[in-house]
Amino acid sequence: MYATGATIETLKRNLFNWDIWPDFTMIPTPEQPSLRYQEIEVGRVIVLAGRKITVLPATHTVPAVGYLLDSGKGSLVFTGDTGPNDALWSVVNRIENLKFLIIETSFSDKDRQFAELTQHLCPSLLAEELAKLKRPAEVYITHLKPSEIELTMQEIEELSGDLRPRLLQNNHVFEF
Repeated sequence: MYATGATIETLKRNLFNWDIWPDFTMIPTPEQPSLRYQEIEVGRVIVLAGRKITVLPATHTVPAVGYLLDSGKGSLVFTGDTGPNDALWSVVNRIENLKFLIIETSFSDKDRQFAELTQHLCPSLLAEELAKLKRPAEVYITHLKPSEIELTMQEIEELSGDLRPRLLQNNHVFEF
């Protein structure tokens, strides 16, 4: 499992602790565990199945990161949970083969204060963030609250200008 050091410590302390779940790093044996932690950090590049995965910065109330997946022919950025994040855009705007951007928008604008407090986005904050995007890309929205999908997507449509973000659907396949 690839995760930041802070996330690994949280998983060990709160989940895989023999109280909630077994410690899968010890079973079936410590030498041959079901789970191994691999610590990652922002900026690190991991190569899996011929694709480069770069860990991107996120701004959130708990440790979080985003990811850049690069096939060589195209790239996809997944922001993860994040609020306004200038560090992300400085990386994204250097990706010459950017094709897809998947970005969270958790709340409608009526809950902007809560979005700011929890370091998430709402449509007006999303519009401010997308104004920082200097490359063409297909934009997909994720992490919406189920009870407010229609309202939030309507607000996004009204604020997003030419980018025309779309709701990320289950089983969507991205080829790049």
